[in-house]
Amino acid sequence: MDSEIRYAAFRLAQELEGGRGVSRVLLNAAPASDTEPRPPAPSVESFAERLKFTDFSNLDDNLMQAALERSVDSAKYWQPPDGEDVLAGLPVVAEALSPVAEQFMAARHMQWCWQPRQIEQWAIDWRLADDPAPLPKNPGKTLAEWARKERAEEVAAARERPSDPTANVSGTWWSIPHGLIQTVGQLPAGLSLVEDSLGWEHATTIPVRGSGKVLEINTAGDWVELCRKFPLEVTASRRHDWFHTTGRHGRWVIPDWEKATGEWDAMHLTVMGYLNAAGRPLQVDPETATVIAGWDPDSTIWLTDVAREWIGPRQQWQRDSNRDEWIRAQ
Repeated sequence: MDSEIRYAAFRLAQELEGGRGVSRVLLNAAPASDTEPRPPAPSVESFAERLKFTDFSNLDDNLMQAALERSVDSAKYWQPPDGEDVLAGLPVVAEALSPVAEQFMAARHMQWCWQPRQIEQWAIDWRLADDPAPLPKNPGKTLAEWARKERAEEVAAARERPSDPTANVSGTWWSIPHGLIQTVGQLPAGLSLVEDSLGWEHATTIPVRGSGKVLEINTAGDWVELCRKFPLEVTASRRHDWFHTTGRHGRWVIPDWEKATGEWDAMHLTVMGYLNAAGRPLQVDPETATVIAGWDPDSTIWLTDVAREWIGPRQQWQRDSNRDEWIRAQ
């Protein structure tokens, strides 16, 4: 919204990345001509001061949605954060941005970010309509296999991988099981709020309804409490990736999703829960922390066999590359 701030952020992000590369999110902030003089990078303090006096009155719903999508799309849990992420996380910058956060929270169009799981849900199949697939079945078997593989990987990683968290080693980095029914409550927003997207251009959305007890993850505390109640140690298998992305060295846990089925049928991560907690170390106890990684905002993971494809047609969507948005085909 302000070209000078955008370029200042670009320069500061470069410095904060320490020579690791150019910050891709702000790449278009650079001057158009190589002959233009490069102004010196501002101090973080002067940058934050300018933010305080920036006019954000034109920050409309479309820009807020685009910023949310950019944040989710650029999430990564296997390398150090980008320079603009480091910049935005500095206390003086975060404080200067707090009025923008308040504006976001007050926006009528964004109130769905606080909503619990909606009755009408959609599962997303990233394939064309002529390549149909049924919804996943037998979640109990899927979770049992997931738990077995997680424990086996942890044992193997403890034996085979170095204990030095700075070692150039990567492995499993996500916090959730795959292969279960996973649904979103908003279309087309749910098609764009995807971490580590593979650049899909087609999607089939399937109407789904479910019942039972749903745990709402609205805050970091909700996730931490889940990890305290059903901890699964993943230190050896996550140590290197999560050190790179958070800078923390220590023990790690995630929820034991299989054991959680004794209490919950599904878990829903609200958008505000995601913004509040994803991607940073969350302290579980004095020695142990956890990370929400690989779980898209406003998505529900169904742990038991209570979700069904509902009455109503499947929908076909296609990404319009010119406008970078999803258009319903039928």
